[in-house]
Amino acid sequence: MRILGIDPGLATIGLGLIEAKDMYNITVLEWLTITTDSHTPFPQRIVEIARDLSAFIDEAKPDLAVVEQLFFATNEQTAIAVAHARGVIVLTVAQKNIPLIEPAPLQLKSGLTGDGRADKRQIQDMLCHMLHLTEIPKPDDAADALALAVFGALKQQSSMLTKIT
Repeated sequence: MRILGIDPGLATIGLGLIEAKDMYNITVLEWLTITTDSHTPFPQRIVEIARDLSAFIDEAKPDLAVVEQLFFATNEQTAIAVAHARGVIVLTVAQKNIPLIEPAPLQLKSGLTGDGRADKRQIQDMLCHMLHLTEIPKPDDAADALALAVFGALKQQSSMLTKIT
């Protein structure tokens, strides 16, 4: 199963694509970012995100997408801009008829590390361990997207096991 993790943002959107045969056999296919220029008008940035994500999805052909729910405790303006971008991301995935999982940050952390309060470094270390990587993928947005994809693989495997028993 090909799983696409998407770390939403307005300036930088992380993408992480994996192939998961089961929870012990996960291969990284690709990680990258989509970026938009802060000097470009907001509506055009949203169009660029939709266009670039759509093209990537057409090429990658994922079976599942995972986009984290938003959580912002501080900057309201940033939260609103990212929420707009996330909406376009979810719309693009839905238009491609790709099933979508939307974990909360606590679910993601708990699912990958067993600790819902895990910090970014703990998640990245677990990601490297699970994917047999020698170093943390850069930039962080791409690493976050890979973490989301791995969460999707674990969630799918868990769902399949639940159906069997």
